[in-house]
Amino acid sequence: MSRSSAAADRLRGSALGITAGLIGWFVFVEITSGILQGYYVPLFSDIVIALGVHDSDVNWFEAAQLLLSALVVPIMAKLGDMYGHKKILLVAAILTAAATWWLAFAGDFWSFLIAWSLQGFYVVWLPLEIALIFERGRRQNHGVSITRRAAGLLVVGLQAGAILGALAAGRIFDASGGNLTFTLIFPAIAVTATVFVIWFAVPDSEPMPGRQLDTWGFVILAWGLLLITSALVYMRMINELELGAGSWVWVAVLLIAGMLVFVWFARFELRQKDPAIDIRVLRRPEMWPVQITAFLVGISLLGAQGPLSTYAGTDSSLGYGLGLDASARSNVIGVYLVSLIVGAIIFALTSRRASPRIILIAAAALVGVGYTLFLPFHQELWQVLLNLSIAGIGSGALVGALPAAAAAAAPAGQTGISSALTNTTKTIGGTFASAIFGVVLAAGVGTVASQTAASLGGYLAVWAICAAGGFLAAVLLFFVPKVAFADEAPGDEVAAQPTIL
Repeated sequence: MSRSSAAADRLRGSALGITAGLIGWFVFVEITSGILQGYYVPLFSDIVIALGVHDSDVNWFEAAQLLLSALVVPIMAKLGDMYGHKKILLVAAILTAAATWWLAFAGDFWSFLIAWSLQGFYVVWLPLEIALIFERGRRQNHGVSITRRAAGLLVVGLQAGAILGALAAGRIFDASGGNLTFTLIFPAIAVTATVFVIWFAVPDSEPMPGRQLDTWGFVILAWGLLLITSALVYMRMINELELGAGSWVWVAVLLIAGMLVFVWFARFELRQKDPAIDIRVLRRPEMWPVQITAFLVGISLLGAQGPLSTYAGTDSSLGYGLGLDASARSNVIGVYLVSLIVGAIIFALTSRRASPRIILIAAAALVGVGYTLFLPFHQELWQVLLNLSIAGIGSGALVGALPAAAAAAAPAGQTGISSALTNTTKTIGGTFASAIFGVVLAAGVGTVASQTAASLGGYLAVWAICAAGGFLAAVLLFFVPKVAFADEAPGDEVAAQPTIL
């Protein structure tokens, strides 16, 4: 065998070879995921007209998909740990493809709503990909370092796909002469191609033998998530539809009921031999700060998008706001998405040399700094772009780092569910923030010259909450042990498994 052939064989068998071989296909999958997240937003006005519904009914799309993803992501991730992550990833992709084709030909509101909800299965793609990469690398004791670098590149693909989808949708719609069905076929084609990529190009992980599905545990978890997310969605509806003050009683009832169900869930899981979610793992010092950080980063990453857009469009004659039109506001969002990509790239490049714990702390602190700068500096466009870029770099690094950190902190056989929980907590954090921010901004309407613009105090409160979330996450991450998220030595993964009492 020649030296070059031997070197190539070593590369293919090395951690670098594993990363290069698997990550390329997963970047394609995440580009498709990004397309799904960015493609439909510019078309919502045309979708509303085609379905013959009111603009406010668009809120049901987000609410329904949020509820479904919150329920199915933990279950799908657990099934991946039990039966193989590729098998469940393929099932999720097929379900997403079917729902996306249904969307293209849905002719009424209810069928579109059901299809839109089922499309939410794509949310489990990233956690399953992280688990596949981690388990593949764990075999050669490089699982953690591989996953950190790969996660950053996956986030780059995700955000690039979101930008591509947002840019392509309007252009395809215009080029087709306003043919909505023809326009909606393109994301369906992309997801169908993703199904074949997963089927033929992705190797499977090795499932843990002797596992069983904690059905009752997932039923209790589903009820808790359903109650919490329903309360948050209802909170948004109260604000947007201007429902009566008595509606807030139901919000409180749903939230309290949800928290009580979670207490019941935790106690139930501690008695199970193979729990749906291992509470003992969640209590580890390298795990609970990561999950809380995911919730806190969701506040700014998902919850602050709406306030940012409305502030950029607020008439500057009021003494604040940027007075930008729709096209210019899209450019502001575009700059933010690009900064997320930059943050993910920086994370991928620095994760090999820098301490993962330090990267997490620094990224969370950047989110806090970026939104803190909004408090004194928000009058000029360049100030807003600078603040967003700083916060976006931190958020981009966190989006890549958190699933990888959760996988690294999980024992063998629990990487999928641990990674998926970061997505669930991030989504709940964003939904919670979105509901709270809506109330905060609505409180100031009518107190300024415009009867529709929120007050400056409302925006300052939003930015202060986002900043506090970033700084709090940075503080909590100091509780993570300094040696956390390092590659394991042989035998460590057995020792790392929790004792079953």
